[in-house]
Amino acid sequence: MADTEVPRDTYRAHPLLVDDAASAWMGIEVVAVGPGTARISMLLRPQMVNGFGIGHGGMVFAFADTAFALACNPEGGGPARKRDHITVAAGADITFLAPVTAGDRLTASAEHRAGNGRSGVYDIEVRSERPDGTAVVVALFRGRSRTIPNPALTPSGAPTESRA
Repeated sequence: MADTEVPRDTYRAHPLLVDDAASAWMGIEVVAVGPGTARISMLLRPQMVNGFGIGHGGMVFAFADTAFALACNPEGGGPARKRDHITVAAGADITFLAPVTAGDRLTASAEHRAGNGRSGVYDIEVRSERPDGTAVVVALFRGRSRTIPNPALTPSGAPTESRA
């Protein structure tokens, strides 16, 4: 196995991740999931840094986005592709507060803040524990969710509702 690959059995703690190759490659570990909450962890590897030698913002965003997805879809019920309805991102933004570097252990904690009908708002805090043991908040992510019919189950994959 190349050093950029992550063993598939290291991240299987939630049905949503069964077919999630991106989270598998990132080495995301599920720490806890409950109604409207999730906590995940991962080690930032050298393959995840940018040309400045710091963690690529896209990696930190994708990591926070996974915590968001788990908090939006906390229940079991099998792989995401087989669910009648799924909750997905309608939008998200992130504020980077401090850089991360290879060797840092990241933890993302997601929490449901508000909701109405099929829409919700979630806040995710990303913390970094440095190899020297110090810890710092490195990013704040806000996700806006929408529950929709699962497009994988529609006959042609065509949208089943207006996106407006």
